[in-house]
Amino acid sequence: METGHRPVSHGPSPRRLGAAALGLLHSHLELLGIELQEQKQRSLHLLLFAGLALLFALLLLLGVSTLIMIIVWDTYRLQGIVGLCIVYCLAAVLCGLRLRAQLRDESTPFSATLEELKRDREQLLP
Repeated sequence: METGHRPVSHGPSPRRLGAAALGLLHSHLELLGIELQEQKQRSLHLLLFAGLALLFALLLLLGVSTLIMIIVWDTYRLQGIVGLCIVYCLAAVLCGLRLRAQLRDESTPFSATLEELKRDREQLLP
């Protein structure tokens, strides 16, 4: 006497667990893809503007250095050259220190994906 009905189970079936896990994986992969795209665009913009800033800063530096040397050429030629070298050396050291500080303070990439995975793990584990 078969009624064609499946027995009612009180827990989630393996098929449902698999589907739920696949759904979680899919949403996390989508988030990871979005974050990769955002990181790529951010990196390209940073690189472009850093290159342009460097180009214009070098042009300005060249112009100011030339102007200073023209002004002091007759009376303080050697002092002008030494002074410019000291200023450039200090600026290079300060920029290097600032760069090192920026590299140490970098936020973790894919932080949203990692946060979602952490929340899922906390919800799944008792």
